[in-house]
Amino acid sequence: MAATPNARQRARAALIDDIKAEAFRQLSAHGSAGLTLRAIARELGMVPSALYRYFPGREHLLTAMIIDSYGELADHLDAAAATKEGHRERWLAVCHGVRDWAFAHPHQYALLYGTTVPGYQAPQDTITPATRIPLLLLGIACDAWRTGHLTQPADEPWSDEVAANAATLAEATGLLDVPPSLLMRAVSAYTQLFGAVSMELFGHLRGAFDNNSVVFDHGTTLLADLVGFHTS
Repeated sequence: MAATPNARQRARAALIDDIKAEAFRQLSAHGSAGLTLRAIARELGMVPSALYRYFPGREHLLTAMIIDSYGELADHLDAAAATKEGHRERWLAVCHGVRDWAFAHPHQYALLYGTTVPGYQAPQDTITPATRIPLLLLGIACDAWRTGHLTQPADEPWSDEVAANAATLAEATGLLDVPPSLLMRAVSAYTQLFGAVSMELFGHLRGAFDNNSVVFDHGTTLLADLVGFHTS
């Protein structure tokens, strides 16, 4: 049984939450370039040196924000998937969940999938939180294949290099029981999904369509077809 946090530990955890909340507020107001520990300390009524007891540097704070944001997005997508029954419907719910969350939290999305923050290199600690999202989509596709709700992918006329990368992906994800062609199709759909969301969110489709939502719906349907999900 985990020990109950004492008063000092609870106070520390609460202050860390306050620091991150203010950091996210400043991220929304000024973007990552305007995020400074000095400004956060000023807003919280702290001296900057006191803030360093909790986050030794801006990079440590950014890492905590990235981990929290990946977790928030993944939780949102888990909840979206849980509202649907069929595999295709779950996949599409996750796709729409990505877009919904991105437009509700544009600066957090940009922190995860936008331009790299100058001078910051994400550490290994961010990898596991980041993989929750592609593994959710891969899991839906693999479950569909295992239960006969996915069209059997045809053998692909791959080069040796692509085949080697497919094997690496299967090994990395532990999904050795499904066709490598399914994994590659699912990953291609995953990258196209985030590409579509980023293009729209960052203004690259402005003026191109009358209704971006309709275009996104159509695009996610094409991606579901690419992976091989059966229609209802």
